[in-house]
Amino acid sequence: MKKLRHFLSLAECSKEQIFSLLSRAAAIKRGEPGHGPDLPLSGKSVGLLFEKPSTRTRVSFDVGVYQLGGHPIFLNPRDIQLGRGEPIKDTARVLSRYLDAIVIRTFGQDVVEEFARWSTIPVINALTDRSHPCQILGDLMTLQEAGVDILTMKAAWIGDGNNVANSWIYAACKLGFPFVLACPEGYDPAVDFGCDNIKLTRDPIEAAKGANVISTDVWASMGQEKEASTRRKAFHGFQVNQKTLEYAGDPVYVLHCLPAHRGEEITADVMESRNSLIWNQAENRLHVQKALLEDLIGL
Repeated sequence: MKKLRHFLSLAECSKEQIFSLLSRAAAIKRGEPGHGPDLPLSGKSVGLLFEKPSTRTRVSFDVGVYQLGGHPIFLNPRDIQLGRGEPIKDTARVLSRYLDAIVIRTFGQDVVEEFARWSTIPVINALTDRSHPCQILGDLMTLQEAGVDILTMKAAWIGDGNNVANSWIYAACKLGFPFVLACPEGYDPAVDFGCDNIKLTRDPIEAAKGANVISTDVWASMGQEKEASTRRKAFHGFQVNQKTLEYAGDPVYVLHCLPAHRGEEITADVMESRNSLIWNQAENRLHVQKALLEDLIGL
C-alpha cells in the first residue's frame, strides 16, 4: 500500500489507506504497541499552525504529538512572519528545515495545498473551509467501535453543506456506503458528488429514513457569524431532534463535530441520549491523529 505523503483531503486517500489508519487508531486506543519504537516521534518536532480557533483539534494534536514522544510547537500566524505577508512558499520552505511535520488549520484549502507544494515535510489539514478530513476519520472510527459496518451503513447529513459535509462526501465516494444529505436550497456542498451512492434532498425526514448514522453541524460556521440570523431562518426545520430519530434505522447513532448550538441544529436531549456517540467521537480525534502522525513521520 502506498504511504501517505501529506494528508490534505480524504479525496486523496485510498480505501486501503483509510482502513489502515482506522485499524491503527483502534490499536493505539487499546494500548497496543506498533511495529516500531514505543515513541515513534522521539526527537521530532511538529508545528501547529492555527489561523482559526480550536478546542478539540488543537488539544488532540498537541497531546497526540507529546504522547508519541514528539515536541508540539504552536504557531500563531500573528506571531510569525506569515501574518505580516511572507509568502506561503517561503514560510513552507523555511519551516521544512526546522520541523518534521506541520498541522495547519486555516480558511482556504489553497493554503494547505500551497504549503504542501513547497514543503519537504508532511502537511496535515486540520480544517479548511472546504475540508475536515481528520474529523471524518474520527467519526468512522467511532462508528466502527459501535459495531457499524462503515461499508454498508446508510449515513445521513442534515444541515449546512459545509467542510464536514464535503468530507463525508469524499468518505462515501471512497467507501461506497449510501449517503443522503438534506440541505436548504442555497446551502449545498461545494464539491461534486461524482458517485451514485450519494443523494441530495431538501427534506430532512427523507434523509433520516432508515439511517444508521445522522450527522449535523452548526448552521453558521466560523467566519459566518454575521449570517447567523439569516441562516437560522433558512435552516428552520433542519434540526436533529427526537422526531428525526423516529424515522431512522434501528440502531441509529448521532454525531456532531462540536461545538454545538443546543436548541438550533440539534436538541440537548438528542445530544445526551443513548443514540449519541458525540463524546466518543470527540475522544477519537486523538487516536486517529496519533495514527496519522505515526504513519506520516514515525521512525
